[in-house]
Parts: sequence; C-alpha cells; structure tokens
Amino acid sequence: MFCFKTFIWKRADVRRLNHQHWFKLWVLEGFSIRQLVELSGLSRSTLLRIKNVWLAKTPDEIQDLSAFKYLLLDGTYFHKDGCLLSLILAHPPLILSNLYVPKEGYEVVLPWFARLKKQGLDPIALTSDGERSILRALKELWPHAVFQRCLYHIQHEGCRWLRSQPQTQAGRDLRKLLLQLAATSSVRQKNQWIQNFHRWQKNYQTFLAQLPNTTKANVDLKRTVNLIHNALPNMFHYLMNPSIPSTTNKIENWHSLLKRSYRQHAGLTQPHKIQYLRWFSYFKNQQKTNNF
Repeated sequence: MFCFKTFIWKRADVRRLNHQHWFKLWVLEGFSIRQLVELSGLSRSTLLRIKNVWLAKTPDEIQDLSAFKYLLLDGTYFHKDGCLLSLILAHPPLILSNLYVPKEGYEVVLPWFARLKKQGLDPIALTSDGERSILRALKELWPHAVFQRCLYHIQHEGCRWLRSQPQTQAGRDLRKLLLQLAATSSVRQKNQWIQNFHRWQKNYQTFLAQLPNTTKANVDLKRTVNLIHNALPNMFHYLMNPSIPSTTNKIENWHSLLKRSYRQHAGLTQPHKIQYLRWFSYFKNQQKTNNF
C-alpha cells in the first residue's frame, strides 16, 4: 500500500559545509560575490548573508601549544589603523596565533602571551626583530628561552640608516660589514665577523666621539652602531642549534601573502577585517595539517 507522500530530510551539517565552501573561496581565493553568484547559482543576498554569518564567527585555535618549541614572531602594519602580530611555528611554518592591535607594545602583548602560556606554550627559542617592549614581555614569561635576533632586520635597518652611499668612510666600511651578516653560516665566520666589527669600532672610536650630531646622517651612523652593539649577544644562537631560524623571512613571506589576499577585499569594516585575517590564517593551516 502506498501513501503517495514524499519526505525530505534536510542535513544542516551538509548545508553548513556548503556555505563554508563558498566562504572559503571568498577568503582564500579572493573570489568576489559576483563571481560566487555565477559559480554557486545562489543569489547575491544569500552569499552576502553567508559571508557575514561566517565573519561573525571566530575560527577555532590550537588549544594545546606545548609541542611547539621553535617559533617566529613578527608584526606588520595595515596602513595606520593597526598592526597584526603573528606567532608562527618555524618548522613547518604553521600559524599558532595572531593578534590585531593598534600598536605594538608591552601592555597589549603581555596578556596575549600569558594566554598562550596557559595553553602550554613553552618555547625553547624564538626569533624576532627585537622590538624592546615585546622582548620585555617575552622574557618576563619565558626567562629561560633563547631569543634570536633576526639578521635580516639588523642588516636591512642598518643599511637603511647608513643609506646606499654613506658620506663617510666609517659608514661605507660599516655598510660592507652589514652586507656580510646574513651570509654567516659557521662559527668561524661568526668569529671573523665579530672581530671585524670590533676592529671597526677601534679604528673609528675617536672619529665617532668627535662626530657632531648636526646632521641626520651622523645620528643614523651612531644609531646603526648601537643597533649592532645591542643585538650582538643574540645574533648567532642559530649556529649552535640549527632548529633556530636566523631570520623571520618565513613570517615576512606569510605577511606578504596575507596582505596581497586582503587587498582583494579592501573596504571591510574593522571588525570584519580582523575576522578575515583570522579566517585566512585558519584556512591556510587547514591546508597544512588535519590535526585541528
């Protein structure tokens, strides 16, 4: 006997995955809503609703961070309206956490680091650009960790202050020395580099003491010397432990990719922009691991 009735079971989980699929294409691939209308067959209003619903959610984070020991930390500014701080596993590159703040500083990063420590984060080594307020917070929470200064930041910042054609012989000699820094790959080369720097200091000690602070070039030359002097104790940890990265280049590449993708959706409100950056990180992690 037939009842002549049709029953339809709606799978909410399938619908959710379908919606996430279109949202993921919008986030990762940079598809516009117009392009998604053509691909999905859904209306513009439906896709806008899907996008806004997912942007109102916060993606899951890795809860147990105890296994991650060699880290990279760096920040990048989005115009003048904020800075994204990213903490990344060095090998393989995996985004562990990020924080969007108006400006880098001790007060804003300390609660972030404290939360990560409660989640088990206990690094052996961390490579960063050496921003003082952030280093202060890191050392307060993990006093026994090794903090490697990024050689690229030292080289780039020093050469920028010295300019492409320094006006003094001291500046020209110091610039040559800086350009050799990133190529240091052995203890012998490290010792030679440090010896050459100390020799430079000795040769130009009197010159620097008598150099007036009447021009920006003179001030920047002294700033470069202080940069190297302050960074020197933490410049070559990577030679003792190959698991420690010597630069934050991996995180620089990550930030370049992130900004390039974000530009395709410029115009988001600040809350949606922050959520977009979080979701982009989450989906990129999914491509690398299925553990979370």
